Amino acid sequence: MRLNQNILLLGKKVVLVPYTAEHVPRYHEWMKSEELQRLTASEPLTLEQEYAMQCSWREDVDKCTFIVLDAEKWQAQPGTTEESCMAGDVNLFLTDVGDPSLGEIEVMIAEPSCRGKGFGTEAVLMMMSYVTKLGVTKFEAKIGQGNEPSLRMFQKLHFEQVAVSSVFQEVTLRLTMNEWERQWLLEQTSHVEEKPYGDGSQEPRRQRPATGSE
Repeated sequence: MRLNQNILLLGKKVVLVPYTAEHVPRYHEWMKSEELQRLTASEPLTLEQEYAMQCSWREDVDKCTFIVLDAEKWQAQPGTTEESCMAGDVNLFLTDVGDPSLGEIEVMIAEPSCRGKGFGTEAVLMMMSYVTKLGVTKFEAKIGQGNEPSLRMFQKLHFEQVAVSSVFQEVTLRLTMNEWERQWLLEQTSHVEEKPYGDGSQEPRRQRPATGSE
């Protein structure tokens, strides 16, 4: 989705940046993991196919993706490459051509050292906050039945289970943004800063004070 190609979202724990060709080699290495293939219901791709997929995500109007960076690493020192700070990705698909307010959201924290730190939670909240401004008000998440950490995370974010597929071995959860949920999301993401993003034009990095829980 070209709408987010020049946008950087800065949170407490994570930074969300558009998925560019710079990120593809690291992403490709992640997706060689059988565990990640199982958890994301993905098939392994060649590096060339991964580059083609990255272009597709950038161009398609029904997909929005951000690479999740470890904010602490990213801000530690000038000149740190984004690739060395990559933690995972967060995605949104507009799945119903007749209802552009419905989006399927997913998050992957692929880097083992970044798991269990709340990166996925903050990334999902930041994505939700961003796309609600684009008119998305209903969210679905499809999680593998054995992926207990993801199920717990989405339930903590007020998603409710609406279906279970024994065929695909996945659970569908849903959240509709009413006024109370909107206010809650605003409170959860009030710290997030939106900055310009582009080759060579990123905002200067700066140290942020230590923060507590999300």
